[in-house]
Amino acid sequence: MTVLVAAFAGWNDAADAATEALEHLAEVGDALLVTTLDCEDFYDFQFNRPYVVCAGEEGRELVWPQVTVRRAKVGSTGADILLVQGDEPNMRWRSFCEEILRIARAESVTSLIALGSMLADAPHTRPVPIHGSTTDSGLAQRCGYRPPTYEGPTGITGVFTHLAAASGLPTTSLWAAVPHYVSQSPCPKAVLALLQAMEDVLGIAIPLGEFPDEARAWQRGCDDLAADDPDIAEYVTTLEEQVDSEDLPAVSGEAIAAEFERYLRRRADGM
Repeated sequence: MTVLVAAFAGWNDAADAATEALEHLAEVGDALLVTTLDCEDFYDFQFNRPYVVCAGEEGRELVWPQVTVRRAKVGSTGADILLVQGDEPNMRWRSFCEEILRIARAESVTSLIALGSMLADAPHTRPVPIHGSTTDSGLAQRCGYRPPTYEGPTGITGVFTHLAAASGLPTTSLWAAVPHYVSQSPCPKAVLALLQAMEDVLGIAIPLGEFPDEARAWQRGCDDLAADDPDIAEYVTTLEEQVDSEDLPAVSGEAIAAEFERYLRRRADGM
């Protein structure tokens, strides 16, 4: 069973959380390059410009925007994951998605997870909300996700998941809500939340590296920011009260159960 995990930089990637989570999967899964897409057809290079970099004794090198497809083995069970990453394309979105789906079929992909992150009215002092949806009935029952219901403007992530689902591929979307008043990259707490959500979806333990410590350090930094600015401190308190009033006991129970399952997976994997 091969799962495709995709993340696209740009509109779909507040604080770079989605692409950072995917890069972490590539690192811990010793990802190997499968192929790259010919980006000449999908990017306007006046907006996504190539870079000139120094390449040591070989002189300078021109690096073009690209979409990479890599294969990783993650967790003690060696879960087979195909990682798709690149900038949101500027044009020919349908052709772009069809090309990735063609690769997915050639690589025997059986399901898809799309990662995203968005700016939201969320307090940094609470767990990062993950908004999940899925077309997989089994996963919906196991993780409590519902079929997608969003209406409104969308990015390449929304287009890709819609076309993938229409082609018959079970599709899950995971979006982290990044506090908009501390939206600068990086946001390790949002990355950590996405990785933990993927653990639940995939049913595996993902090595988290330094992200738990970095998430705590990030929160302390946000605390210091609020302490120095009375307006931000008041706003955070308002958000906390709103979130706490909306959190139902059943939701808290589901969160505790999910955390306990992650603990058991890590214990079984010796993490």
